[in-house]
Amino acid sequence: MTGELSAELRGFREVQRLSYECAEAVAAQLKPGVTERQAARMQREWLYDRGVRDWFHRPFAWFGDRTAFVDFRIPLQFFPTNRRLEAGMPFILDMAPVFKGYTADIGYSGCLGLNPLHDKLLADLQDHRELILREVRERRTLREIYQDVDRLMVRQGYANRHRAYPFGVIAHKIDRVKERRWSPTVFGFGTQALKGLVGDALHGHRDGWSPLWSPYTFSDHPPQPGLWAVEPHLGFRGTGAKFEEILVVTDSRDPEQSAFWLDDDLPHVRRWNEGAV
Repeated sequence: MTGELSAELRGFREVQRLSYECAEAVAAQLKPGVTERQAARMQREWLYDRGVRDWFHRPFAWFGDRTAFVDFRIPLQFFPTNRRLEAGMPFILDMAPVFKGYTADIGYSGCLGLNPLHDKLLADLQDHRELILREVRERRTLREIYQDVDRLMVRQGYANRHRAYPFGVIAHKIDRVKERRWSPTVFGFGTQALKGLVGDALHGHRDGWSPLWSPYTFSDHPPQPGLWAVEPHLGFRGTGAKFEEILVVTDSRDPEQSAFWLDDDLPHVRRWNEGAV
């Protein structure tokens, strides 16, 4: 990222940092026997105590082979279960709060104790972060970038697990949400944020673009300016790892300003910079 952020981008960065702070705080409290449902509730309560009252989606937690979406077939399987955490088991915490009208959607991968395979997946995600930014700046189509992420995963020896998400998305657009003291949810998704995504989909359909970044033809267009929550998700034999963070896309002709990650001070980036894996 280069230059000074606008007030609006600082608002998005604030809620993204709050989300990662929540993920690290909850991860530090996880211990054997904690269930996914308890971990999801811990995230909700932590954020509620800090003023969050609305969501793009309510928090998720996945433990063990559920981090790789093993045998996931229907959307209900994404919701937290009574799966209990065990020593050496990987986990993913995923949350999308709305705070002061700004939205974030983040994914935090961790492990309860030592797990060299999980460490390797986390390390190899760095190449995906670099590839995505480079090709967005080159104005490749979203579909082409998705395919290049797939090819990189194959070279690394992994399976694409974001393909298990609805519509196989690796990313989706996020926007401001009208601030309310409370907003209802439908199947775990905030109605206000969903309205914005549907509005983007209708507007984009008229103009030839989609707010969903997928492997399908409706994503066969260059990146649309705006904010994208991007989440490459690697899987290998029942172990999964991902990051999710905001990518800013603009219409600037300056390559560095045309696309940049909103924040480089995030747990996975610090991990790579410190050479921890």
